[in-house]
Amino acid sequence: MIVVNTETIPGLRIVATKGLVQGNTVRAKHLGRDIAASFKNIVGGELKAYTELLTEARREAVKRMIDQAEQLQANAVVNVRFSTSAVTAGAAELYAYGTAVVVESQGEPGGGA
Repeated sequence: MIVVNTETIPGLRIVATKGLVQGNTVRAKHLGRDIAASFKNIVGGELKAYTELLTEARREAVKRMIDQAEQLQANAVVNVRFSTSAVTAGAAELYAYGTAVVVESQGEPGGGA
């Protein structure tokens, strides 16, 4: 599965659009991470526990988006975007979305190389 944040993929052409696909996950803060982050806020620096939490959330949301694209028999997702929002105190949603498409090489038959 090709996943890009651009509208096109160099060397490939879109031959079918399958539709909007999305994936999301809602993650809650962990009390231990929150306490450690509070201390880090005092001295400054990266909040590694939260960086890891967001990385995990992004991976899960992208995986769910790709699963949906595969169900539509797409082989690529273009124009991928991410969004976050607070769901409740201490929990946030990470949302990934894009357009599922079928792409083929521009050199393939019917590809108009």
